[in-house]
Amino acid sequence: MQTRKKYIFLTFLAFWLLLFFFGGEQLRRFAFFPRRNAPARRSWPRWADRTLLPSFAEPRELQGDEDAAQPSPRARRAARLSTSQGSRCRMESCFDASRCREHGFKVFTYPRERGEPVSESYGKILASIESSRYYTPRPEEACLFVLGIDTLDRDPLSAHYVRSVEQKIRAFPLWNSGRNHLIFNLYAGTWPNYTEELGFDIGHAMLAKASFYSENFRPGFDVSIPLFPREHPQRGGQSGWLHRDSVPPKKKYLLVFKGKRYLTGIGSGTRNALHHIHNGRDIVSLTTCRHGKDWERHKDTRCDQDNMDYERFDYQELLHNSTFCIVPRGRRLGSFRFLEALQAACIPVLLSDGWELPFSEAIDWGKAAVVGSERLLLQIPSAIRCIRPERVLAFQQQTQFLWDAYFSSVDKIVHTTLEIIRDRLLPHRSRSRVLWNTLPGGLLALPDFSTHLGDFPFYYLQHGRTPHLSVRHVPGACPHMSPFPPHRRLQPYRQVHGTAPGCPPARLPVPAHRQAHPGRLQVPVLRADPGAVELREATTTAWDVAADHCASDHHPGQDEAIRTDAVLSLDEDTSLSTSEVDFAFVVWRSFPERIVGFSAWSHFWDPEQKRWGYTSRWTNKLSIVLTTAAFYHRYYHSLFTEYLPAGLRELVDSLAACEDILMNLLVAAVTKLPPIKVTQWKQHKEAASQPEKGTAAGGTRRFSQQQDCLNQLADWFGSMPLVSSQLRLDPVLFKDQVSVLRKKYRHLEKP
Repeated sequence: MQTRKKYIFLTFLAFWLLLFFFGGEQLRRFAFFPRRNAPARRSWPRWADRTLLPSFAEPRELQGDEDAAQPSPRARRAARLSTSQGSRCRMESCFDASRCREHGFKVFTYPRERGEPVSESYGKILASIESSRYYTPRPEEACLFVLGIDTLDRDPLSAHYVRSVEQKIRAFPLWNSGRNHLIFNLYAGTWPNYTEELGFDIGHAMLAKASFYSENFRPGFDVSIPLFPREHPQRGGQSGWLHRDSVPPKKKYLLVFKGKRYLTGIGSGTRNALHHIHNGRDIVSLTTCRHGKDWERHKDTRCDQDNMDYERFDYQELLHNSTFCIVPRGRRLGSFRFLEALQAACIPVLLSDGWELPFSEAIDWGKAAVVGSERLLLQIPSAIRCIRPERVLAFQQQTQFLWDAYFSSVDKIVHTTLEIIRDRLLPHRSRSRVLWNTLPGGLLALPDFSTHLGDFPFYYLQHGRTPHLSVRHVPGACPHMSPFPPHRRLQPYRQVHGTAPGCPPARLPVPAHRQAHPGRLQVPVLRADPGAVELREATTTAWDVAADHCASDHHPGQDEAIRTDAVLSLDEDTSLSTSEVDFAFVVWRSFPERIVGFSAWSHFWDPEQKRWGYTSRWTNKLSIVLTTAAFYHRYYHSLFTEYLPAGLRELVDSLAACEDILMNLLVAAVTKLPPIKVTQWKQHKEAASQPEKGTAAGGTRRFSQQQDCLNQLADWFGSMPLVSSQLRLDPVLFKDQVSVLRKKYRHLEKP
């Protein structure tokens, strides 16, 4: 019995010892244990504890994961809901699509009030709309409305801030709670939080906004646009730094950054940590504290050294010599650095969490930029080192395409915004992401023409095939009359009458386009070799050209009955043989995206007069092929009508022989390639295009008008899109011992 009590006592004692040892902290809370003034328990590790962690950074840099001044997502949503009653708008609920059915996609800009300030950037946006094919001066025809009040800068501390916007827009009779309205904005919010508050209720209006926060972005309704500087060109713009089809040399630097470092406030966390990845060799990260009025009051121990290193490097030189460029957030999510990196073919490395990238609805940024996380900054160098060289080259080429197609001018930014909205209204005829992200881009691939890649002249090489041409035999035509073999015959676009020796009169399929001529219509008739092209007046039969084609204001784009890929444009004074036309057609099938013709000009820059000029003399280069005798793709007919604004076509009507120049500039702007000249067996003497001694006043006036046309068109495009070439294609590449009688193009053989 005594032994049993002893074991029970020892077990009870051991239990209390274990309880006291492992649970003493909790037992002290009971009343029968005396309380001790123990120090407060601290969590471990604390990132600012210098005794536990080596000092790789300033303590306040890593004290918290987020900036104290940065508002929470809940605060952002509350600010958005307080300023907009249309926070859940979609195209189906907040846009009246019925306004777009009768007159199509037309845009009306409100007239600017007298004395109302308009910034230079907003003036460019309005000018881009008013000079485009979308614009209408009549509000009853409009599908979309754009305010005349400057809404770009909504920072109350800015000099361009417009006050009392809400009272002004509510007084507009067309406002209708913002329905069918588009509001442009570059800067929203102010110090210290820089929320996206605009200072007025946008109602049901769409936002085209820079630095768009993804939580405030309404997918399928709003449009995210890039932040562009005041100096951004109206149209044209500078080309990218990487030439097309060129392989850039190995760059000196792998990753660079040079910019401001914010010492306090929102956006300071990311830029303050950039110095951790700087190694001074292939990764250069330079920041400066010297900005703002009170930077010296907030400067830290690194500021003086950072300012010295900052002045040692030139920013443009770094862009030229680096493969990747860091694009961190600033006070707002976007920055000018984004467009600068695109132009320089420096692959952007984006460090801006929550940024809805520009035109993300259409552009696949995964092919042109590296999207990183601000929290994983230290992993960026190792991540980009793993990208293969061929992938790096693809990134660089895509940056150049995107810059030239959508971002190089204000016109392109505005037109891309409008085209994205237009695609939403007609989803069954909208562009695919392939068209948006492949040369020549969505702005030049019109969905009204087609949404299938094979119908455009740009994608044949990608599909590995040649242009498809319909086969059609014309009853009663002599076999030797046809300029094309049966398996390559063009389906007739225009039926004309022709005769050949020994054959009855027949209808010959000639897809021809007649330039603007006064008086009666003259049509060319092809004869079999060795006869050349003759002219005869078209008789009044059912097969003749319709009367509306005889008008003097005829344009290439007005022909809507074209069913073949190829169009042969012929003038009334053309002299060609069927072999010449057939060979030109064979050449065009290999280059369907270009103009292939016979007569060529070349353009040049006149430094004395400081304007563009052209010459029709035989030189060693060419840049214009006259459409008086040329093949081109039928898509350029649609582009001539749909892409070019009415004002530009009116300019062409007022100047003599301007259609040739405009068509060449248009095709060169699309393809970035020169036309192709083919050989002629009979080098007929062309009418002089340049005035010489004894030239009539009419010829001098015509030449002067053509010079004016070239310069005015170059001004409209914003640059000179023509590309010079020294290439001419002949059917005989070398002299051989084969009999001329056995050659296909024996009539083009030069003795």
